[in-house]
Amino acid sequence: MSALKDGEHFEPLGGGIKVIVSKENRFSTDTILLANFAFPKKHENVIELGAGCGAISLIWCRNDPPLHITSVEIQQAAAEMMKRSVDENGLSEKITVLNADLRHLDGLAEYGSYDMAAMNPPYKIGGGGIVNPDKSKQIARHETECTLDDITSAAAKLLRFGGRFCICQRPERLCDVFMSMRNAGIEPKKLRMVQQRHSKAPKLFLAEGRRGGNPGGLIVMPTLFIEGDTESGLSQEMIDIYGDYKESYL
Repeated sequence: MSALKDGEHFEPLGGGIKVIVSKENRFSTDTILLANFAFPKKHENVIELGAGCGAISLIWCRNDPPLHITSVEIQQAAAEMMKRSVDENGLSEKITVLNADLRHLDGLAEYGSYDMAAMNPPYKIGGGGIVNPDKSKQIARHETECTLDDITSAAAKLLRFGGRFCICQRPERLCDVFMSMRNAGIEPKKLRMVQQRHSKAPKLFLAEGRRGGNPGGLIVMPTLFIEGDTESGLSQEMIDIYGDYKESYL
């Protein structure tokens, strides 16, 4: 029996891993960038919040996967799709899928036990911008189900002392992210800007904070450029980040 439903298809992620996507539930380049930036170590117990179709969690299993991954998604259809992807890849013992609200994980996920938490959050403030009539896209793009403070508060509860929280966001929300992290007891420690090309302003940033970290000591990493002078038009770093996935992308 096929794992696919009407309107769905498999998207290869490289390393023999594939994810089920649909028009409503899919992933973007930002997803791949965050998965790479937040890539966990083999011994770590990690959690992905707002996992959507589960692409980040599955990318983490391409090679040298962490000890265990918990993937949290509030939308039932997306969580169910993710569970089918996990089963299809034979990763049910490595990835636990929770159809749950990240604000209410008590009793579902063990607080204070995770080495790393990551989330590709909604980029737009609730009530800001044109709201998509598609409910699933609303949740993915606007803070309708949770705010930035909800996200950092959840991460702070889930992480062990010294655990990492990784996030991507639009540059205009950099101050919001750092303030929210600090208010939740997560100290910003790494920042990396992402630009399409040298002539363009940054379109995205990747940030990492430490729960209980000492104030200060922020490391600003070199800018990541999407485009470069390779035959494909991508930078060599982007080709390396895409890995095997680039073969289906190019």
